[in-house]
Amino acid sequence: MLKFLGRGSGFSDYNTSAFFVRGNNIIMIDCSLTSFIRLKNLGFEKVAMGKNVFDVTILVTHTHSDHISGITMLLHYCYYVKHIGVTIIAPSEEVKADLKYYFDRLDGCDEEEYTLITADEYRQSDTYDSLWLLDVIKTSHTPQLDGRCFGYRLFVDDKVIVYTGDSNNIADFLPFLEDGTEFYCECSYLESGVHINIKKLLEYKAFFKDNNIRVYLMHLDNEEAIREAAEPAGFKLALLWRDRDITKALGGFMTDEKKMLDDLFDVSDKLYGNMCLHKENNHAEVFKYLTEMGRIMTDADRASFWKWEKRKKQIWTTSATGVDKIIIPDDTGLVGKALHEGRVIVTNDPYNNPDFNAEVDKQTGYVTKSILVLPVCDVNGQYIGAFQIINKNGDKGFDEKEDARRLSMAALICGLALESESFLEESHHDRLTKLKNRMGFYHDFSKKFNACLEEDRPLSMFISDIDKFKRVNDTYGHNAGDDVLAFTASLIESFAPENGGVYRWGGEEFIMLMPDTDLKGAAEMAEKVRAKLQDTPCNAQGNILNLTMSFGCHQFDKELSIEDNVSKADEHLYTAKETGRNKVVF
Repeated sequence: MLKFLGRGSGFSDYNTSAFFVRGNNIIMIDCSLTSFIRLKNLGFEKVAMGKNVFDVTILVTHTHSDHISGITMLLHYCYYVKHIGVTIIAPSEEVKADLKYYFDRLDGCDEEEYTLITADEYRQSDTYDSLWLLDVIKTSHTPQLDGRCFGYRLFVDDKVIVYTGDSNNIADFLPFLEDGTEFYCECSYLESGVHINIKKLLEYKAFFKDNNIRVYLMHLDNEEAIREAAEPAGFKLALLWRDRDITKALGGFMTDEKKMLDDLFDVSDKLYGNMCLHKENNHAEVFKYLTEMGRIMTDADRASFWKWEKRKKQIWTTSATGVDKIIIPDDTGLVGKALHEGRVIVTNDPYNNPDFNAEVDKQTGYVTKSILVLPVCDVNGQYIGAFQIINKNGDKGFDEKEDARRLSMAALICGLALESESFLEESHHDRLTKLKNRMGFYHDFSKKFNACLEEDRPLSMFISDIDKFKRVNDTYGHNAGDDVLAFTASLIESFAPENGGVYRWGGEEFIMLMPDTDLKGAAEMAEKVRAKLQDTPCNAQGNILNLTMSFGCHQFDKELSIEDNVSKADEHLYTAKETGRNKVVF
């Protein structure tokens, strides 16, 4: 497998530069200035996994500056400081001539500092170990560089690799992509016409899958956006070399345990940093990092964390699936089975398991080979969620005992975080009506609804009050009153817009917030709720009651405080109550 000193495009902090080690030789594919700086600072021996480096070979794809700007610095450094020989392989005679001019005339490199040779000369010479260099691939680029950009087919660590270099056309490489090839493809998020766009690459995902081709992405202009788009197709970002991957004491190859530990430290550092930011109280980023921690611990391809909302009898996740939020009934699927039975579930043949739901795979094209589900509980032993780990790397399948043991630490932390979130959620909800309470109202306003006002979008509300509610309690008792409150809350919530919210303001008063809605729209919504309640009998402890409500509507004024805006709506509600009830005033 190739490793990278950087995988970014021209304006990134670390430009793309791949390498591998063969004997005592570091073979680099291009060498940007950022790669030279990183290689110099890290040291050749560290990058070469503790080996003494006697030679450096640089395989050039083309002469654009973000690919070769570090070569001449490397020549000087290797010749005068490290006393290491450097061989530069050009893909063609024309590129060789360009490089010669660059080295001699522009940067003043002495010919004693390097050997410059074409790929054909390199492969035909008995002097060099050229078994790794299989083919030179001519590629497409801008008109100015036409015929001077190349990719390669290589043999590295018993694997055939196709490396695109700088190209805008994937078709140039298709004849070289045989079954089992590792394809290192430059990839852009922006539509530039110069590089292969991620959307174009995704058109070939079926071809890659059918031919068992692993795709690794490099030369990235927007790493996070490309990662998000590529993961559902099974594409990976090119592997970065990192200093902490080296086993310091031995100076040799890193162990799997050391790599795993370093990856866990990396995730935990991000997790800690995120928790210190206090940006969001919904813990979404926290669960994302904890999910990644679980994936690393079990050496799996994917992981997701499912939250159990017992109030709604649902489990849901947004993690690592490549699709939108998935919500399923809590008594279905492997996750539901694990939660209800309170035990670890493992299947290494999911498509023949009656509890496995293959709908997500059908949506994404992903192939699930093995699954482990571990229920997560709170400090009282109540199950509140579950980890789902998918596809053990190496196609080994999951071991119920060992992999559950590895996952237990992430599950423990996740359980504590989820319990904290659950406490927060409970404090924001009214137990009787299941609506959010006044505390939930203020929390949602600051986190979600205030953005409407900041962006000069309309935000409106109504506040409503059940007419003559005290008479219900006095006549039928407080249990009947509770039934009326729960019934009314459910009815109002059924009308709430998807991006809005309904709250129990206190007693028999309810508020609905409606983003992107003007005063007229709020009044129309209130009228719909009023009419529906009036026409819908309520069963309260066996008593069939006909209810009505009064409403006061208001469009928020961003110059006023939240309390003053609510007071404006409350004034209209007071008018509705004083002028006959069962009406909407605005």
